[in-house]
Amino acid sequence: MNELPTVNGFIGESAAFRAMLAILARIARYDTTVLITGETGSGKEMAARAIHYQGQRQDRPFIPVNCGALPDHLVENELFGHARGAYTDARESQIGLIAQAEGGTLFLDEVDALTAKAQVSLLRFLQDGQYRRLGSSRTEKADVRIVAACNSDLLESVGQGQFRADLYYRLAAMDLHVPPLRRREHDPVLLARHFIAEAAHQYQRTVQELHPDTVHWLLTYAWPGNVRELQNRIQREFLLCDGPDILVRDLAPDSDRRCQPDRRLGCPTTLNFNEAKQQVLNAFERSQLQRLLAETGGNVSSAARLAGKERRALGKLLKKHGIEPDHFRRS
Repeated sequence: MNELPTVNGFIGESAAFRAMLAILARIARYDTTVLITGETGSGKEMAARAIHYQGQRQDRPFIPVNCGALPDHLVENELFGHARGAYTDARESQIGLIAQAEGGTLFLDEVDALTAKAQVSLLRFLQDGQYRRLGSSRTEKADVRIVAACNSDLLESVGQGQFRADLYYRLAAMDLHVPPLRRREHDPVLLARHFIAEAAHQYQRTVQELHPDTVHWLLTYAWPGNVRELQNRIQREFLLCDGPDILVRDLAPDSDRRCQPDRRLGCPTTLNFNEAKQQVLNAFERSQLQRLLAETGGNVSSAARLAGKERRALGKLLKKHGIEPDHFRRS
């Protein structure tokens, strides 16, 4: 089995993941601003770190900040710092995050949460690398790469007047979309096994296996919380599970499975009857093939016998749906 593509902790081998990594590698080569989009928990900060550590600034600081967690009245103070006497409790001058990131990268997560005033200050900095600390009339310069991220449609915020258009286009000089976990084919299983191995090393416990039913569930669950949800669930169940296998009933309570239908089985209402029927059939075939391989540990001959099909016919179906038996083999 080929070594998994991994970049600074970013792990996966699905087509969507590989395509994203290829774009990321190109972006990392150019020292310009980047806007990363993606759902909550999909790995936007991991992508930002990968860009930094593959780029020209890899030996300089990487400073992450969640703009949504900063109180409105402190945003500019945190980013740009303040001069002595700038406000009542400012007894000493203090540098901001931009100065701390000198020569490196400042990662602005939830950049859409910035106040209108902070947006103006950030735009000015992006234009000429200059800024002023709060309460200071002295202009300072900094050499910092800005990588921003958001989980909302920033262009929609621009259209609603909630985010400056000029700042948006400055940030989006290069853009990268991190795909949600439900679009990453076999990656949930690969990531689950990776997180199990990490937990086993951290807590000095025996590596547990994923039960075949769990493998099937991992591949069909919608993962609304993406990679972060998967990591949290695996770590929790790894510590609580007493048996040799992590079971679906441990990882996903019945209430979760009832409330989270597989989004990949849904058919757009724009499809005609035959198109919708074919899409559902394809989804059924894919789901059954994954279940068969999960139950047989990736053994195609055993899966064919279980399905009541010839091995060659099953092999054609696997090829049709791009399913690799190796992904289901247990170590």
